[in-house]
Amino acid sequence: MICGNILHNARKTAQLRKEKFMKILIVEPGNHPRETEIDGSLESMQKTVGGYIQAIYPFEDEVAVICDDEAKLKADTQWNRMLLETGDVIKGTFFIAGLGREDFTDLSSELTEKYKQRFWNIELFIPTPNGLMPIVIRE
Repeated sequence: MICGNILHNARKTAQLRKEKFMKILIVEPGNHPRETEIDGSLESMQKTVGGYIQAIYPFEDEVAVICDDEAKLKADTQWNRMLLETGDVIKGTFFIAGLGREDFTDLSSELTEKYKQRFWNIELFIPTPNGLMPIVIRE
């Protein structure tokens, strides 16, 4: 399970971003990544992922992958993408945001393109006796 990583103080993020929108890259199961904006509040982040947020930092870039902390416990949530960097699979919708000094921030144009390409291929997962087997749908 993708756990144990340091979570930025989302409440402080909400205070700092009350009236400013944050550019993110959202990755939903069965879909290509898309750019969008959220208001940066804890509530908007939770709504985006469908539950309590968890931030993980599998990449060298100053970005966070924000996902639903309890997604793997939810039977009605689809598997989404494999993270080769951690050897794990993210379940449910997640988004990628930039990292500020103490909070999440806009994802730069360059990083948006980089991670859009990284997660462009849709992945389906088949359970096997040895774990999940990904099927990558390339276009």
